[in-house]
Amino acid sequence: MGEESLRKRKGEDSRKEDGQPIQSHEPQTMNLQKQAKLFLFPVGLISGICMIVGTIIGSGIFVSPKSVLANVGAVGPCLTIWAACGILATLGALCFAELGTMITKSGGEYPYLMEAFGPIPAFLFSWTSLLVTKPSSFAIICLSFAEYASAPFYPGCDPPQVVIKCLAAAAIVVITIVNSLSVKLGSYLQNFLTAAKMIIVAIIIVSGIVLLAQGKTENFKDSFKDSKISVSSIGLAFYNGLWAYDGWNQLNYITEELKNPYRNLPLSIIIGIPLVTVCYVLINISYFTVMTSTELLQSQAVAVTFGDRVLYPASWIVPLFVAFSTIGSANGTCFTAGRLVYVAGREGHMLKVLSYISVKRLTPAPAIIFYGAIAIIYIIPGDIDTLINYFSFAVWIFYGLTILALIVMRFTRKELRRPIRIPIIIPVIVTLVSILLVLAPIISAPELAYLYCVLFILSGLIVYVLFVHFKFSWPQKISKPITMHLQMLLEVVPAEEVTE
Repeated sequence: MGEESLRKRKGEDSRKEDGQPIQSHEPQTMNLQKQAKLFLFPVGLISGICMIVGTIIGSGIFVSPKSVLANVGAVGPCLTIWAACGILATLGALCFAELGTMITKSGGEYPYLMEAFGPIPAFLFSWTSLLVTKPSSFAIICLSFAEYASAPFYPGCDPPQVVIKCLAAAAIVVITIVNSLSVKLGSYLQNFLTAAKMIIVAIIIVSGIVLLAQGKTENFKDSFKDSKISVSSIGLAFYNGLWAYDGWNQLNYITEELKNPYRNLPLSIIIGIPLVTVCYVLINISYFTVMTSTELLQSQAVAVTFGDRVLYPASWIVPLFVAFSTIGSANGTCFTAGRLVYVAGREGHMLKVLSYISVKRLTPAPAIIFYGAIAIIYIIPGDIDTLINYFSFAVWIFYGLTILALIVMRFTRKELRRPIRIPIIIPVIVTLVSILLVLAPIISAPELAYLYCVLFILSGLIVYVLFVHFKFSWPQKISKPITMHLQMLLEVVPAEEVTE
């Protein structure tokens, strides 16, 4: 696309913002923009379930069991926490199902906060998500992938950190390229990796059931003995358990791309998340059939230890398929989070170029590339346990605020059509649990890092006032030539609304 055409398009963009009508005599361009508006490969019920299952089952179930057990101290409370996390994720997802069918816009929590509370909470969510929670999640998953993928090459010792971080960065680059090239390819890759990860899940679960049938139940006797239960320990155990379930709301990021969202969104949730919950509880039971609590806590990689003890010569299968599992989770996260950047850019809350669509590929390429670049930065410090705790703290602030938005809109937006209407008690329960999850670690074990997290979220107010509310001219003078050159480099255009 030539520079003259890009300038002409930019001029049309500015006239639209000024309220002037746009008359175009380029039907081909309009057709491109109409297609760009629908930059999608329609996601059906099966792909929706695969997106949920594939995004949730990733690194968490292979990383979090040790942390959950360390916080509660015994097998019984550990299994209870895993089941409770699944119930909470299901209730939260049902709340999001009502929101997603009431406001059928991509971007997850962003459009719901915009509708209920206005632009400031929505901006703070996009600010925190784009710069902290989403890229840090992507980084954690890819670091977990790198650990499992490199483990077979360093038997008897931990892989060097430089190898892990380089491999994680390579994984981010590959996933970013795939999702930038084709929505269809990203969706197909997700379906394949979901099938691959279900193989390793099935292997672990079936092995555990066989061992239980053979009488390997000694580790479940007195399962609540020596447990250490407190508000702080339960809160931190929930943080690690819920990290493994993170992704229960991912379909709400691609609502515009779902086929028949009124049917497929709730069905995908009702089928997908309980399936994951059952798998997680059974996987943990399988772990405890071959490892005591002490042995599990001492294991460097729980799934690898399980494979070494149960699968013997075929134990290499475990790290291979765990790598498939984590890379599938990372792909699903990238597939959906790129849409948040796109929607925020479309609303004027991020750089305008982030809302542009590739002319040839019909993908939100600038948004996905931006997301991948920020994730690579998070690999550098790379402490997985610390990242998980502060990720969970920040993300549950906005989960609670979003579900509160559902309660508020029951009274303030009664005119909105609600194809799904859940009992009001469900969002009330989830909101209260969210408040407890946010406050419990602060009250029982206060750390400065939580304060830094809150200050970073609130710092978004300064950015909003300076660059969104007042829209000073000097940032626009800098961003306009950058936007134009990025358009030419990436061959992207604005996705405009087209009247039929």
